[in-house]
Amino acid sequence: MSRPIIVSLASRALRTLDRLAPPAIADAHCDIPCGIYDPHLMQIAALTVVRMNQLIEGLELPKDGDKADRARYANSIARYVLVKEEHAEVVKREVRIIWGDYFKPEHLEKYPDLHTVVWNVLKLGGKNRQEANAQAAQDLLAATHKFAEIFWGSKGATTSKVPSRQAVGGEIVVPNP
Repeated sequence: MSRPIIVSLASRALRTLDRLAPPAIADAHCDIPCGIYDPHLMQIAALTVVRMNQLIEGLELPKDGDKADRARYANSIARYVLVKEEHAEVVKREVRIIWGDYFKPEHLEKYPDLHTVVWNVLKLGGKNRQEANAQAAQDLLAATHKFAEIFWGSKGATTSKVPSRQAVGGEIVVPNP
């Protein structure tokens, strides 16, 4: 048998095996580990949660009987809530990735409150998915700041809070140069 025929037969056999017993799909940051971690996305997602709460609070209830106003209101509230919930979940995902893949036991010795900080971020992420609550959104942002400070500290970097320069206002924690 020639090599192309063997490769073709092997390929068909593997495709058949995949159809009979499909492989599980693995969702992960990368799990190599790549060593590339950064709490920036978590903070931007938390700022988005804050902004969506601002937009929700700024919506005017439609006047009775005005169908077009009710439709605009329903469309806006649905979109704002969806984005708020998606970004609260991004915060939770990012903290889980960094906590699970980056932090090691030696980090816990230096930052004994790390698990509590992570737990707070996760709980606040859930709370922000469950309700439109401006204070809970601010608390989530503050919790991501605390996490970012610990993360950068574990890498030997000092941090600063700088303006986010986003429509929402607020700050993000960045490592100092």
